[in-house]
Amino acid sequence: MTTEAIDNLSQKLEYLSNRPSLDYPAFNCPQDRILDCLQYCKKELGFDLLCDVTAIDHFETSPRFEVVYHLYSTRNPAYVRIVTPCVGDENPEAASVTGIWAAADWHERETYDMFGIQFTGHPDLRRILMWDGYPYYPLRKEFPLAGHEVDLPAADVVERTGVKVLPAPMMGGPFHAGQTGPMSKREPRADDESWTETKLQKELEKPHKPRELSEPKE
Repeated sequence: MTTEAIDNLSQKLEYLSNRPSLDYPAFNCPQDRILDCLQYCKKELGFDLLCDVTAIDHFETSPRFEVVYHLYSTRNPAYVRIVTPCVGDENPEAASVTGIWAAADWHERETYDMFGIQFTGHPDLRRILMWDGYPYYPLRKEFPLAGHEVDLPAADVVERTGVKVLPAPMMGGPFHAGQTGPMSKREPRADDESWTETKLQKELEKPHKPRELSEPKE
């Protein structure tokens, strides 16, 4: 496999189109050809390692969701990225690639858990991070940064404690790095997204009076 072979992949597989990318070669693939494409990448181009399966939520556009496959060749070190749109916006579906790479099993379960994408043909598609019955998908764009208040997954714990899973406090968050300049200067900073921190900041901004030290008592 050569760099030229990867760059010309869209010419070899005419249903592919080049996808803008700042790092590795990337291609768009129709959902109904994704299995053929990935099988070709593995057998003919030597991409034997499926590094990751994730998704993109293009909120308020259609198709809303895309599945992203990151492939790597361990024999001739090279990366390629293949992206395919899901079928359906409310209940997105994509073909499972567990028949091509066994490693897709947990990758697809995580993507299902976080985005709600159903991978048809997956042998055991169930949540892997959140508990069964959790009603939300945390990486969808409409999901709030702090999360939702929900009942605990164990009914007996709810009955005994009377508490719920509370939204995460946003003190000092979320954290993110700048998008411009050298990496050495892009130290993550925090945004103030909480109500309490705003009040606390006002208290901190008040003029500070040094405390007078009293004489020690005998």
